[in-house]
Amino acid sequence: MIGEKPRTLLIVEDDPALQKQLRWSFDQFETLTAGDRESALTQVHRHNPAVVTMDLGLPPDADSVSEGFRLLEQILAVAPDTKVIVLTGQNDRANALRAIGLGAYDFFAKPFEPELLALTIDRAFRLYDLQQENRRLQAAQHPPALAGLLTRNAEMLRVCRTIEKVANSSATVLLLGESGTGKEVLARGVHEASPRKAERFVAINCAAIPDNLLESELFGYEKGAFTGAAKTTPGKIESANGGTLMLDEIGDLPHALQAKLLRFLQERVIERLGGRQEIPVDVRIVCATHQDLKVLIKDGRFREDLFYRLAEIVINIPPVRDRKGDAALLAHAFVRRFSAEQNRGNMTLSEEATRAIELHTWPGNVREIENCIKRAVIMADGLQITREDIGLDQAEANPSEFIDLRRIRDEAERNAVVTALGRTNGNVVRTAEILGISRPTLYDLMHRLGLK
Repeated sequence: MIGEKPRTLLIVEDDPALQKQLRWSFDQFETLTAGDRESALTQVHRHNPAVVTMDLGLPPDADSVSEGFRLLEQILAVAPDTKVIVLTGQNDRANALRAIGLGAYDFFAKPFEPELLALTIDRAFRLYDLQQENRRLQAAQHPPALAGLLTRNAEMLRVCRTIEKVANSSATVLLLGESGTGKEVLARGVHEASPRKAERFVAINCAAIPDNLLESELFGYEKGAFTGAAKTTPGKIESANGGTLMLDEIGDLPHALQAKLLRFLQERVIERLGGRQEIPVDVRIVCATHQDLKVLIKDGRFREDLFYRLAEIVINIPPVRDRKGDAALLAHAFVRRFSAEQNRGNMTLSEEATRAIELHTWPGNVREIENCIKRAVIMADGLQITREDIGLDQAEANPSEFIDLRRIRDEAERNAVVTALGRTNGNVVRTAEILGISRPTLYDLMHRLGLK
């Protein structure tokens, strides 16, 4: 189509004449070339081509296929969706089949007709495009389980990956984190990413309900069980049958109820208050608390056996103050949300307001940021929210806090190169492979950073 960006094809061929012929034959594509495994990997890292044609015989030993198979495995490890078309010798069926077994899309025997190879390349591009479009449609129809969570922090991203891993199991999950860090969002994420997502997600705050009512809320009650019990009422555990039950602030659960909850976790049956019949319940339990349960155990306020029942998977959620950059990221998102809700137009944060947000420690975490921004959106006079609207004290600016992109980049590059060199015991070739750059580029980088 007119105006459509040319599709990127990587040609891996060590023969300059054949490489030139292939480029000329496939000028309808945006062609990249590489003559060896190292430069091919660099091109894959930089350009992420949809289709690759490659000869198995590559330097330093072009008569062997070991280098070619090694490159094939590395390309598919880095970019598993890439369609690799392997070019083999006329009587090299065994290696062709081996390449297909490793994940290659197709193979062609040399010498080949460029028109037929072009048809195969075009078909590979179409398949790649279809797979990408299918992935986009699936994502649109099924939003990510953690779509409501915003972060760029590496530790928080690890938490998200852990949630995605444990969601498909039936293990009990214990979420530990300060108030306002998003424990319920993560609990809902466990539910939405699990096979139980079509069933109910039921949450109960153990600290918000008086002790004398909490048992009936959890386990339900029979008609006439106590004064005012006019009808049989199922509890939260029974209501969540087939789905997920979140027990928020589990550290505040009364000691007497801890024994009853432990029995349920062991037997997976409940008895309603005033009842004698055992009712089987299939429910996934997710617990959360801001308290240190091990300290509560030591003080005799929490049962140790219950803790180990609940702590099959323990996930620690970092506070906002330890998530560099997340405070400003969340603030901008809340400005967009609340300005739309309040019909205030396209509001933005001033530079001073953003700076104050970055320097504040946010003891109330995400909930505090949300309340602060909502108030600022309502109270601001214009379309730009100032530091005065935010209502935060201007902290003393620390020179080291100012962003110096060159320094940050140099430190990041130094750390990456030093780590890779350490991992390979100083092997420059393997270090360049890990970093996805060529050896000359690595030497230039080491010289600039003062590394030997």
